[in-house]
Amino acid sequence: MSKRDLYEILGVSKGASEAELKKAYKKKVMEFHPDRNRDNPDAETKFKEVNEAYDILKDSQKKAAYDQFGHAAFEGGMGGPRGGGNADFSSAFSDVFDDLFGDFMGGGGGRRRGGNPRATRGSDLRYNLSISLEEAMSGKQASLQVPGSTACDACSGTGAAGGSEPSTCPTCSGMGKVRAQQGFFTIERTCPTCAGQGQIIKNKCTECGGSGRQERVRSLNVNIPAGVETGTRIRLAGEGEAGLRGGPSGDLYIFIQVAEHPIFERDAQNLHCRVPLSMVTASLGGEIEVPTLDGGRTKVKVPEGVQSGKLLRLRGKGMPALRGGPAGDLYLELAVETPVNLSARQKELMREFEKAGRDNNPEATDFLSKVKRFWDGMTN
Repeated sequence: MSKRDLYEILGVSKGASEAELKKAYKKKVMEFHPDRNRDNPDAETKFKEVNEAYDILKDSQKKAAYDQFGHAAFEGGMGGPRGGGNADFSSAFSDVFDDLFGDFMGGGGGRRRGGNPRATRGSDLRYNLSISLEEAMSGKQASLQVPGSTACDACSGTGAAGGSEPSTCPTCSGMGKVRAQQGFFTIERTCPTCAGQGQIIKNKCTECGGSGRQERVRSLNVNIPAGVETGTRIRLAGEGEAGLRGGPSGDLYIFIQVAEHPIFERDAQNLHCRVPLSMVTASLGGEIEVPTLDGGRTKVKVPEGVQSGKLLRLRGKGMPALRGGPAGDLYLELAVETPVNLSARQKELMREFEKAGRDNNPEATDFLSKVKRFWDGMTN
């Protein structure tokens, strides 16, 4: 009895691509699987034919031999799928199972098959650094003590002692996962022998216990640029946790916290300073001396008759720009202060001043005239 054409079994043309072959195979597997066709005695035979056909056509060398010689290429023990059974199904169906359920089970089939797992990158670290407003203005070089794991010097991060190397796990053959067939489904789980690493260490390093990493405190010098503010993040590549199995280290992220200042208040690049002003200076005007954040002193002229809340601006005396550009400004908010704890003579002079200067308070005069009109309106 002649055998059926393999392309006919899968329902594809001879020039079908690998993707088309796999798609057709999936469809036929679902159609003729014995568990789905318990009332069809021919389903198991067709199911075996489908698996045998795909097992040959998915292999480029077997496919080329079949295209040239047909079924004769596999007669006489040349490696064809003779004998049937579920052995061929397991090898062929596992390729498609990765595409059907691979993402659900935790990754694609290509990542599971063959070779040792990729080296694992180390974790990133966070370091909170508090600096003063003066340091944020000028910048600084900070010396940090950063705790974390580094690659073990004794074993160079391999975890194996005496210059030996980790060996491939015999249970999972380096894949880090093992499979078990349960009826229609294939269950995949982490290899219990190597805990998913794909390698085992027979002779563990005594310094790190086979982990390949050691906990230690490192000293790092970091340049804090001028103009940083609270929330600024500085990234130091490769200064995080050491990687596993020779993997790259993670990164260190430094988060800046700028402390509050007793005199100056920051608003982005601008600074604000509240300056108390005596009643005499506010009335007569004059010159006052104010501080700047860089430690300097600046003399400022106060106009005659200035009121509380008046803002005086000093250009360029604010914070520098973090990424270049002009510096911000310093705003001086004048606060006229009412004198307290007056002596008897001072009180007498104040009363004389009030009697002699009834027209010296324009805002109060204007307010009183508005109040008078309001009351007159209510009476009428």
